[in-house]
Amino acid sequence: MGKISASVELPAAPDKVWAEFSNPNNFEKWLTIHTKWKGEVPAEFSKGAQASEVVTMLGMPNTITWTVDEFEAPSKLAISGTGMAGVKVKFELSVEASGEGSLASIDAEFAGQMIVGALGKAVEKDGKKNLDASLENLKALVA
Repeated sequence: MGKISASVELPAAPDKVWAEFSNPNNFEKWLTIHTKWKGEVPAEFSKGAQASEVVTMLGMPNTITWTVDEFEAPSKLAISGTGMAGVKVKFELSVEASGEGSLASIDAEFAGQMIVGALGKAVEKDGKKNLDASLENLKALVA
């Protein structure tokens, strides 16, 4: 199982960050692994909601069917899903006040028979690079 985390200080209030961070229709604006949604996309997330997303990592697209496990506005969104080849993924997005702005964080876990050894390390490295880039995109979006 691979685990990665990234955080960024943002020059915006937590409510403003949350509005962008937790809106599935904004993922294309900041989330680098987001390729497209498949089918119906909820206007906003809520506990138990589901959506299918094509994500691309290491140049390989994978469709993940997400379920919202936790939705605690305006601070925490946890989603989990399963993609092709039994790859299981969990993401936890959180926002908290920090000084005059906010701290946004993403924690991710990847598991599956294919996510081991050298490929597992490559997924962690690519995932970390993407999380850092995504949070920089979010920073520009809320600035």
